[in-house]
Amino acid sequence: MKTIGTLSRLLAGSALIFSAATAAQEAAPAAEAVSGDEILVTALRRSESLQNVPASVTAFNAQAIQSAGIERPEDFIGLTSNVNLVQTQNAGSSFVIIRGITQARNSEPSVAVVVDGVQQVNAAQFNQELVDIDQIEVLKGPQGGLYGRNAIGGAILIRTKAPTDELQGKVTGGVDNGFGYYVRGNLSGPLAENLKFRVSGAWYDTEGFIPNTFLGEDADPLREFNIRGNLLWMPTPELTVDLRGSVGLLRTQAFYYNIVNDVNDVSLPVRVNNAGQNDRDLYNVALRVSYEGDAGTITSTTSFDKVTEILTGDAFNFLPIPDSLFFQFFGFDLNQSQYLDVKAWSQEVRYESPSDKPLQVIAGAYAIGTKRYISTGNMIDLGRGVFPVFRSPSTNPDNPQFSFLADDQDNFAWAVFGNAVWKITDTLRVDASLRYDRDRRKNTTLTPTAYLPNVPGFPIGATGDVRRRTFDAWQPKATLTWKPIDEITLFGGYSKGFRSGGFNQTGVGAVASANGIPGVNDLFEAEVAETFEIGIKTQTSDRLLTVNASAFTTKSENSYFFVFLAANSTQNLGNVPETRIKGFEVDATLKPLPGLDLIAGFGYTDSEIKRFPNPAFIGNEAPLISRYTLNLTANYKTAITDTLDLTARVDYRRTGRTWFDVENSTSRDPVDIVDARLGIAGERWSLTAFGSNVFNELYNAEFSPGGFVFKARPRRYGLEASFNF
Repeated sequence: MKTIGTLSRLLAGSALIFSAATAAQEAAPAAEAVSGDEILVTALRRSESLQNVPASVTAFNAQAIQSAGIERPEDFIGLTSNVNLVQTQNAGSSFVIIRGITQARNSEPSVAVVVDGVQQVNAAQFNQELVDIDQIEVLKGPQGGLYGRNAIGGAILIRTKAPTDELQGKVTGGVDNGFGYYVRGNLSGPLAENLKFRVSGAWYDTEGFIPNTFLGEDADPLREFNIRGNLLWMPTPELTVDLRGSVGLLRTQAFYYNIVNDVNDVSLPVRVNNAGQNDRDLYNVALRVSYEGDAGTITSTTSFDKVTEILTGDAFNFLPIPDSLFFQFFGFDLNQSQYLDVKAWSQEVRYESPSDKPLQVIAGAYAIGTKRYISTGNMIDLGRGVFPVFRSPSTNPDNPQFSFLADDQDNFAWAVFGNAVWKITDTLRVDASLRYDRDRRKNTTLTPTAYLPNVPGFPIGATGDVRRRTFDAWQPKATLTWKPIDEITLFGGYSKGFRSGGFNQTGVGAVASANGIPGVNDLFEAEVAETFEIGIKTQTSDRLLTVNASAFTTKSENSYFFVFLAANSTQNLGNVPETRIKGFEVDATLKPLPGLDLIAGFGYTDSEIKRFPNPAFIGNEAPLISRYTLNLTANYKTAITDTLDLTARVDYRRTGRTWFDVENSTSRDPVDIVDARLGIAGERWSLTAFGSNVFNELYNAEFSPGGFVFKARPRRYGLEASFNF
């Protein structure tokens, strides 16, 4: 595409000029303003200025969320340097990559996602609409000492808007070119003395954007409903009781792959003969009780989550029955079904000392219990549709079962943690955190005997097999900060992150070895990442220019990668024994004129596999890592009249060359995406035209071993209106 290629070169050149003069942004206009343009974040568990916090943080407040049109995680991740999101296969398969720490199917997440102080329990929860959000913070680098399990790559902190003292609300409605429409709204106010409420919700319905040429309809229709409620009771000035609940229901489709050798091949249309389904239900209820006294604050947070997701659709090689590989060789085609059911409860108790002392401490304990059931299977495709299979093999004569695997996990993890901030002088401080996590995992094979994927000559699995393993680690974090003058913050430190391992099917290791696939065993080990980082934050005294930069080096042991074994029809995770990652970010914001923000960000990541069972892969890039990200933003707001404002925004992101497997069999060329928004707003209303991927860059979001590619969403544009009351 000549147009987008020329544009990308011009924008890249502009970025170099701009970065030479101003470097780049640490954050988009962000978080919570306290005076002028000062920003408060809670990245280190306490509220403090973004420019003073000794960490690499990108933050977005409600104003930034609105101006950028942030509706889903992909939107704010696309504005953050050295952070990527890979969306593939189904709604629950979204992989976050921060500074080269990656994620894979069926694995623990690479980041701790914390919503209103409660950590999400399963990666399938992450990709959902962001409704009525007040603030988002993205912390880069291991945060295990602060946020514990799965914070190996960083942490994403999401805070929803709080109940208000007066009755107020907002309604937003819009349409898009997917022949879709959406409605979002919230209502908040008092119910009684010291008791307030807030309720918010959203509905989105679209026919989709990616054509299925065989069925003559789009492959990615979506209907999604989200609702969240919050009761806030403050019976005394010291005591706060905060009760929250949410429901998210999503209906779409899955498995609309193509099979290619080159990830850059986007020539093939989607041609699956089964539209299939992808139904995901999310439920959460959480209770936080906090008491603040002269000696500090004690907080108890209790949460319960339920996640279910059912997927059906075509199977390899994702072609209509007469054209499929299985039909040509065996005279029949296959389709597939996958089912996930997760229930989890968690409890945290935390003490925080007063924040006005030179030495501040946080200490606490955390526990989580998780029950997880998953089944996967193939059925013989008779051309009569594909039907969901849950806990038992199909007995449907229109969709006879061909293969079936099922496992149940009963996991319990606990942790104790402590954090201290010592302000040695007004210009020198030390932050130190230490957390111990212990994760006990129990896996029971529930696959019926007739469907066990046993291969002659290899270890045999049996129905009812129970495997147990405990993973544990200490996660320290230490940072030294020096402020030689008010406008400069220098910091450097060490951190360690950890995420648990888990179980593949019994006998997988031997089958993988026999098929020449190294690094895959019956069990995949826990991953540990150790990072050294240095950084600088600067800001002119008039706050018209902010320049921040950081550099890091990481040693990762046992990072995950994904493998599909056709020999026994299993999805598996393998380990890369050692990977070295190094990189940097340079970010800045310039305010050259009233109402105009120019924002730029550049992140660079270089990875190298240092140890691997197959020596041929040593020296390769680690899977799913992009060489760099480049972000440029121009955001403008001006008054047209005394009561009318004009807003305009353009965001450009270039994602560098990306590798997808340990073999480095293919790599994706750089991808250029441009988003734009133009609107007018009165005192209580606004009207905005928007476009994402406005130049319709066509690319594959993922390449999975075996040649599976999943198309990224093409251009989307529309119009929305909102009204406050």
